[in-house]
Order: sequence, then structure tokens, then C-alpha cells
Amino acid sequence: MAKDNMSFLVCCANGAGSSLMMKMTMTKVLDKVGIKPSKVHHCALSEGKTAAGQFDVVFCAQNFMSMFKDAQAKGTIVIGLRNIMSAQEMEDKMRENGIIE
Repeated sequence: MAKDNMSFLVCCANGAGSSLMMKMTMTKVLDKVGIKPSKVHHCALSEGKTAAGQFDVVFCAQNFMSMFKDAQAKGTIVIGLRNIMSAQEMEDKMRENGIIE
């Protein structure tokens, strides 16, 4: 069950290189699984921590997940990745979290 119109946020430490690469990988995964998101945004952790509650799903490195506890408490799905560039891991985690079947 693909969920269209969801908003996705990808965060890395500085919001420059890694998060942009994560966003490009995320876009490929969403296309593959047939999700048409309302928004896919990338940023630094500092911005992401503040903005996370405005998104349905947040992707970040596993070791940064604790920074998003407030957003998680408000219903945002926060997904930590071991390999932030792995399309397969993103897809698997989306499946585990009920975003796709």
C-alpha cells in the first residue's frame, strides 16, 4: 500500500553533500515503489530537528535518531539508516515501517 502525498525529510550533519545524495536516493526509491510524495527535503540536523514535526517521515543516520524524539512523539516516522546511501536499506526500512507493502 504505497502512500502518496507523504512528505519526507532527509538529514545529515551539515545539510550539504550527504543529505543531497540521500535525497536523490530517496527520490529513486519513491519512484521505484510508486509513491508520489508531496515533498522531499534535505537539510542539516539543526534545521531538521526543528522542522521534523512538519514531515511524515524523517530519514537520518542511525546515530542521530535520538535528536528527533519530539517529532516521533507527535507521530512523525523517524528512520535511522546504517548506510545512508543504500537504496535497498531505505526501501527495506520503509517496508518495516508500513510506508510500503
